[in-house]
Amino acid sequence: MTWKPHVTVAAVIEDQGRFLLVEERIAGKRVYNQPAGHLEQGESLTDAVVRETLEETAWHFQPAALIGLYRWCQPETDRTYLRVTFSGRGLFHEPRRQLDTGIERTLWLTAGEIREQAGYLRSPLVLKSIDDYLAGATYPLALLADVE
Repeated sequence: MTWKPHVTVAAVIEDQGRFLLVEERIAGKRVYNQPAGHLEQGESLTDAVVRETLEETAWHFQPAALIGLYRWCQPETDRTYLRVTFSGRGLFHEPRRQLDTGIERTLWLTAGEIREQAGYLRSPLVLKSIDDYLAGATYPLALLADVE
């Protein structure tokens, strides 16, 4: 069997000091995460984060910068994730839109409130991404290139 990491994308969306998160159930456990998901075949990284944000939160997302590339091995499953995290803004919300299966609700929390939920975060990447964003880690989207 050939090893390969799971490539995921995530959006850090901040509005007046609060960050958009999703509450979801994973293996029966309530967890918080940024809008995030897997890159699909033939999809650009920016298209993937726009799609995942809409599917999970009903917010139309405009990526503005990269926050970071993160490699994380999930200890329970031994799966390695390569996560590309973007910052940007929510353009508009479709409150009547159906959210992805497993997403129970969206919520806006401050960084302090997110830290208080540390035991309920889907992965350490949630807080790491926010901390990097708050520290000013932004890189131009031009770093990404789709070569055909």
